[in-house]
Amino acid sequence: MNTIKPLEKLSIFSFRGVQMRTFHITWMTFFVCFFGWFGLAPLMPTIKETLHLTKPQIGNIIIASVSGTIIARLLIGRLCDTWGPRKTYTALLLIGSIPVMCVGLADSYTSFLLFRLAISIIGASFVITQFHTSMMFSAALKGTANAVAGGWGNLGGGVTNMLMPIVFSVIVGFGFVKADAWRYAMILPGVMMLIMAFVYFYFTKDTPAGNYDEIEREVQAKTKTDYSVLKDWRVWALALSYAVCFGMEITFDNVAALHFVQEYKLSQSAAGFWAGAFGFMNIFARALGGIFADRVGRSYGMRGKGLLLASVLLLEGLGLLLFANSGNMTLAILSMVTFALFLKMANGTTYAITPFINTKNVGLVSGVVGAGGNVGGMLFGFLFKSETITYMQAFGYIGLIAIAVSVIVFITRFSESKKSVELHLA
Repeated sequence: MNTIKPLEKLSIFSFRGVQMRTFHITWMTFFVCFFGWFGLAPLMPTIKETLHLTKPQIGNIIIASVSGTIIARLLIGRLCDTWGPRKTYTALLLIGSIPVMCVGLADSYTSFLLFRLAISIIGASFVITQFHTSMMFSAALKGTANAVAGGWGNLGGGVTNMLMPIVFSVIVGFGFVKADAWRYAMILPGVMMLIMAFVYFYFTKDTPAGNYDEIEREVQAKTKTDYSVLKDWRVWALALSYAVCFGMEITFDNVAALHFVQEYKLSQSAAGFWAGAFGFMNIFARALGGIFADRVGRSYGMRGKGLLLASVLLLEGLGLLLFANSGNMTLAILSMVTFALFLKMANGTTYAITPFINTKNVGLVSGVVGAGGNVGGMLFGFLFKSETITYMQAFGYIGLIAIAVSVIVFITRFSESKKSVELHLA
């Protein structure tokens, strides 16, 4: 039997060994998934004109872009426990690439809405990334590894906002009209997803010991899902946390470019750049959350991690209130950077706790918490759909909600006794 074990050290510049190779491939794949999932977002000013979309219709599109992910993340968590992350990710990439490449066929609000809903299943890629990373590293390193993989993958959201308007402009430069250019631009993310499906299937392993269908049956038996974990309040507290941090992140990815165009009269390219700056902070901010959480955990256990999470959620909420009351573009960017830092740290901290809630059902717990992020994104979408609430007011309301959730997290006990219990888990 293969005795390769989870790594005790994260060497981010190394590709040696199945653990580090899988680590790098999984975050790169998640990065590519953002191009498929949110490639349309920075092009929405043009799509709005092309399809003559109203504010409520755009709100419905925002809701659709995250709704399918809710169910998909719950199913994906179960599939990771049974099929293994390698086959699950490959299948998601192959299926998800179809609506991405075909969305250009949409010729009305209704057809575009349906394509956007189908594309939203790609958001389940996050659960696989976190599950797979958790399998490759020791308990003391899971928080840092998950945060770095998630953050670098989420970086795709920022790069997408910056790059897709450029791809659009290049296509226009070749003589295509704007009404068609956004359609052809979406072929690129679909092709990228197909390439990563091939890479994922052939160059990763489910566990350090091998794929699920290669290792001994008693090892596989440990992956049976126990749904009683859903009775654990800690799971739902983390789901609430993820609703206001990652849920806000994907909401902002969806509306930022359009918001900057409408509120500050920027061009589509300039709006895409500043929206991309928000996502670009994932290169370090989410990792900071995981690193700090692991360090706090070594000294103060799960309770310390919970207090850290409550703190960054509170600061995220205050930053959002500042953004909602920005009077000019300069203040808007400064406050955006502020709330983005703490929001992304909250993302990393949430998933520094998640793998320890129930170590035998990491996939299910990761799926529920991950789905919580998309429930948040979906509900926030209703604020941006409203005819009576401005985008600025919507950001303010979300800030208040984040502050309320920080209180809930503060009073939640994530551990029962020993403060460093997670370091002893297998």
